[in-house]
Order: sequence, then structure tokens, then C-alpha cells
Amino acid sequence: MLFAEAIRFAVAGIGIEVVAVATTGEEGVKEVRRSRPDLVLMDVVLPDQSGLAAGRRILDEVPDTKILALTALDDQSVADEAIQIGFHGYLTKDTPVTLFMNSIRAVLDGQMVLPHRLGPARRSGRVTEAALMAAQLTDREREVLARLVRGESGREIAAHLGISRNTVRTHVQGILTKLQVHSRLEAAAFAVRHRIVKLPSTSNPSMADPSRAPATG
Repeated sequence: MLFAEAIRFAVAGIGIEVVAVATTGEEGVKEVRRSRPDLVLMDVVLPDQSGLAAGRRILDEVPDTKILALTALDDQSVADEAIQIGFHGYLTKDTPVTLFMNSIRAVLDGQMVLPHRLGPARRSGRVTEAALMAAQLTDREREVLARLVRGESGREIAAHLGISRNTVRTHVQGILTKLQVHSRLEAAAFAVRHRIVKLPSTSNPSMADPSRAPATG
């Protein structure tokens, strides 16, 4: 939320109106329906759902809206998927302020924006390592991981899979260990980034956004 507010302040300084800041994907989709912004800054991983899925919904319902991914995920495959969905660009949160502002202007002018470092040369090593880690997951762990991506709680996962909450916790711990991450959110982000599980088709998150644009963050 602090990051989104910092963006609001920065873009206001160059004459761009921020109509809203949303904290979940669902809020972001609803706000876009209401305010019809020119541009949405969308995070890829947020509390309730995938920003890529939220972006797809927005583009289906309000196709004239431009979406720029602004995320901590420095990952070529995720950037590729965002562009395939119809995003106008993909920036990481460590982008220098001047470049960020220029990128916003470029997207509003109809241009595509991608950081140069997200090129094909970076892809193979990361993909191979992720594939090896993912191969260690059992079928049940993959089921649990898919539900983590959907944002389900331990109680919901237990109910849907017909297992106890203690068993869910055991599976989650196995997932964290095998994927070398430290939280359920990191595991979900890893799964989305490396396409270990299929993204939910009806949910998502987004982040902050400018020029008559809502944000999720």
C-alpha cells in the first residue's frame, strides 16, 4: 500500500490523475468497470489472485484500457505471458523513477514497454532449476499448491480435498521445502512465475495506476 501511495504522489507530479488505489485484484476489476481509466498499473502477485488473470478480465470487459505490469517478479516467462494477454508493458519495482515516468508516458501513447534485461538469455538457467524443484512435488502437493495460488486458506483446502488441516500443513511444509521458499505467498508466486500450476481463470490482483487509472497494491 505504501508503494502504491508513493506512485500516486509521483505521477500526480507530472499531471496524471490517479482515480483509485485497489488492494486486491477483485477491487481493481470493479474499479476499472466504474471509472474506465486510461491506464492501470497491475502487480502480478497480490493477496487474492493473479494479476495476469485480473488483467485478462479487465481487457475482456474494458478493452480500451492499457495495462502496465509493475511487479517484483523479474521473470521473462511472466513478462511474455503478460504481453500475450494484452498488457502494454512489464516493469519491475526497481525501475529508476525517470524511466518509470517515461514508460508511463510511452504506454499512454500506445507504445510497448519492456526492460532490456528481460531477454531470452536469462531464461534457460532459471527454468531448468525451477523444473527440477517442481519435479519433486507429489500429486497431492501440486493440488495444495494450486489452491494456494487461488488464495484458499488451510481450512478451505482441507474441506475441498477432504483431508485434515494438519495434513494440509504437512503438505504446505513439503511444498515450501521443495521449492526453497519461506511462505505460502512465495510458493504461490513461484508456481505462477514458473507455470507449475494453471492460473485461476476467474480471479486476480493488480496494483497501482495512473492517468485516470485504478490500482491494486
